[in-house]
Amino acid sequence: MSLYTDYLTEIETRKGEGLHPKPIDDGALVAELIEQIKDEGNAYREDSLKFFIYNTLPGTTSAAGVKAKFLKEIILGEAVVAEITPDFAFELLSHMKGGPSMEVLLDLALGEDAAIAAKAGEVLKTQVFLYDADMARLADAYKAGNTVAKDVLESYAKAEFFTKLPDVEDEVKLVTYIAAEGDISTDLLSPGNQAHSRSDRELHGKCMISEEAQKEIEALKAQHPDKRVMLIAEKGTMGVGSSRMSGVNNVALWTGKPTSPYVPFVNYAPVVAGTNGISPIFLTTVGVTGGIGLDLKNWVKKVDADGKPVLNEEGNPVLEQKYSVATGTVLKIDTKAKKLLSEDGQVLADVASAFTPSKVEFMKAGSSYAVVFGKKLQTFAAETLGVEAAPVFAPSKEVSIEGQGLTAVEKIFNANAVGVEKGKTLHAGSDVRVKVNIVGSQDTTGLMTAQELESMAATVISPTVDGAYQSGCHTASVWDKKAQANIPKLMSFMNNFGVVTARDPKGEYHAMTDVIHKVLNDITVSDWDIIVGGDSHTRMSKGVAFGADSGTVALALATGEATMPIPESVKVTFKGQMKDYMDFRDVVHATQAQMLQQFGDNVFQGRIIEVHIGTLLADQAFTFTDWTAEMKAKASICISNDDVLIGSLELAKSRIQVMINKGMDNEAKTLQGLIDKADKRIAEIKSGEKPALKPDANAKYFAEVVVDLDLIDEPMIADPDVNNADVSRRYTHDTIRPVSYYGGDKKVDLGFVGSCMVHKGDMKIVAQMLKNLEKEAGKVEFKAPLVVAAPTYNIIDELKAEGDWDILQKYSGFEFDDLFPKSQARKEYENIMYLERPGCNLCMGNQEKAAKGDTVLATSTRLFQGRVVEDTAEKKGESLLASTPVVVLSAILGRTPSLDEYKKAVEGIDLTKFAPPLEKPADTKSVHF
Repeated sequence: MSLYTDYLTEIETRKGEGLHPKPIDDGALVAELIEQIKDEGNAYREDSLKFFIYNTLPGTTSAAGVKAKFLKEIILGEAVVAEITPDFAFELLSHMKGGPSMEVLLDLALGEDAAIAAKAGEVLKTQVFLYDADMARLADAYKAGNTVAKDVLESYAKAEFFTKLPDVEDEVKLVTYIAAEGDISTDLLSPGNQAHSRSDRELHGKCMISEEAQKEIEALKAQHPDKRVMLIAEKGTMGVGSSRMSGVNNVALWTGKPTSPYVPFVNYAPVVAGTNGISPIFLTTVGVTGGIGLDLKNWVKKVDADGKPVLNEEGNPVLEQKYSVATGTVLKIDTKAKKLLSEDGQVLADVASAFTPSKVEFMKAGSSYAVVFGKKLQTFAAETLGVEAAPVFAPSKEVSIEGQGLTAVEKIFNANAVGVEKGKTLHAGSDVRVKVNIVGSQDTTGLMTAQELESMAATVISPTVDGAYQSGCHTASVWDKKAQANIPKLMSFMNNFGVVTARDPKGEYHAMTDVIHKVLNDITVSDWDIIVGGDSHTRMSKGVAFGADSGTVALALATGEATMPIPESVKVTFKGQMKDYMDFRDVVHATQAQMLQQFGDNVFQGRIIEVHIGTLLADQAFTFTDWTAEMKAKASICISNDDVLIGSLELAKSRIQVMINKGMDNEAKTLQGLIDKADKRIAEIKSGEKPALKPDANAKYFAEVVVDLDLIDEPMIADPDVNNADVSRRYTHDTIRPVSYYGGDKKVDLGFVGSCMVHKGDMKIVAQMLKNLEKEAGKVEFKAPLVVAAPTYNIIDELKAEGDWDILQKYSGFEFDDLFPKSQARKEYENIMYLERPGCNLCMGNQEKAAKGDTVLATSTRLFQGRVVEDTAEKKGESLLASTPVVVLSAILGRTPSLDEYKKAVEGIDLTKFAPPLEKPADTKSVHF
């Protein structure tokens, strides 16, 4: 059997699933295609030509390398294919986006045949994905007097690769499609349980919303061939929960434009919108694909004569419709005036925020990173020629307000800004390039990140990145055939790229499945760092971290940079005292509730939360910063006391050392470099040379929230409120209720302690509760299943050393075994405790799930519809979120506890406590350290 006949077999299988042939990334298969193309009488010649031309992936795939080499032979006359003329071969090379194609184009442009060199030079002028080696070849040729190299460099200095592209149309015609009412999670666009197929774009596209919705979108396109379908979150925010590049890819696949006729299923320029706009991290992803994200404001709060919001019986604002966007409504955007118009030209909304100069550049270029690479290329060309770069791109927006201090995030951005005039101070609203210190890639988006790196022709990590980690946590609980096929390939690619990987492609160290955010939190060793990670919960308690799409992660890995605005900040401080029986998780929930009570609207949305929580170590503080993704914040920053930050850095060092001891460091000694960096930071703090990051006293904030700990007198639960009459109020994280609301009798079908929201202290709390209840009742019996998943192996090792793992083992009816991991997802649960492998587990919804229609009480972050639990025809599945002790007790009781039951169960237990920082930092360190 040849690779080609295997490919034909796969094609037949896909045909049965309603799919086209899968795009080819294997160079050996392309080599077979070429042999069949050369053979004029070959029965497979015609199909081989089509696959070679239209179905071979570009960039740095091995397939692209073989394709580029053959196209070079055709251009040089060394091979003759009637259907591929030399001019057509040049056109195909122009669509291959760098890597091997760039090497071929440079060979031809700098070669001895003047006519070929001139044609190659013209193609080169359209390319932007050049790396240092490519640019060095051009510079050397120019210095040697090569006229083609000079001509190409002069074009780059003028940025003709950008200026000669068509401008964004003056009028964008739209037809609406309401995807859902209320906040739309990215799970609707790209379900977590279909994560395995994300790199197979056509297959993954079939999971967007529903088959019925896909047919409706196709019908709209047929009825309105001159318009673009705009996907809408009616009465809600579009894209909450995660960046989810696969979600944007799916929307683009169904509603966008083809990127290239020679690259299948890669579309760009989707249009998405929401009554309350687009979630910040999802909006960044829309920009990656040159798309448009609109804040419709088509529903507004009804106000009384005094201008105050009118509330309904449930205390929620009553909304009034300004204009309709019902499915099938024809609208248009005036991109010059930046207005959304009705079909007859009536102004409906100002959409200027969607058409800033930088976003318009992304739209024109077809992606944000084409602009990033283009700017770098123009700068290089101008410097090589010794000329000024033409003022083509919109200048970086630099906002500097004299006499105004800096918030913490403003300080970090100023410290890491690239290309800013020395001595210039930047404030919120500035839009700048920044150095990225730490990068994280997770395993269900990692394959897409690898594809993005291949497509932008990147082969090695940027030397300016301090550390990067590829996790295995999102596929940890079930090592099924899909994971076995995808994950080793991903780990091998990333390991070769220079990333520290959870699995060793050589098999020399134990496979880690640690939750990515916890690892990133450990390897972030400076409060001045900028972190970018391929997951919305990239929210570190040191430095400032941004959840990002797979493309932005790839760009950060390849260039060590990101371009983003400096967001406004909301300051969060605390007063009062925690009750002895409360857990810090309740403070997290109360922050959301008290913020909404104080302001009515979510002032956190799209902004940085600067939380003054300096007495908690990074492990515990992460519980707060992690939750800020659900608060719809852009990111968060922890303000720590000096001694607490030193403690956090020492803990990080010890855990990085464990990774080194396990053999996870690479040839570049990345992990050792992080320990060295931590030592340097500790020395700066101890000496007083550079204390822990703090804002200036005269910094300006969008708002200031003061959380009163005295008001938190019982455990809090975040409720999806699945039966709220107002659809837009369901599945938000804004409904926070005290445990007494449930009257001690709400049935709980399953409890889950795990995900990135728990730390070592939570695992100790489970152990302590079991010991206490055993002492009182003789033994512990569960009336509902309890799934417990530690976030990292380090934590399990520490629990074993401290004696807590024994009691967990005693009451577990199932304990993970790395030698024999589960190959199938659990379908049914017994009323026992399950000790699961470290990783995301139920929180992801892509492997393990609760039974349909269950009520789940969890420590995790996700209460989206269908994520942890799906609906039945009779009952909606519920994922309620609470503290570890509430979840454990509820699983034991089979229902939510009363306040008295809760107080009794946690008596004497060392819960995660928090005391607001004093004006002068105290010497005490956090609990559980």
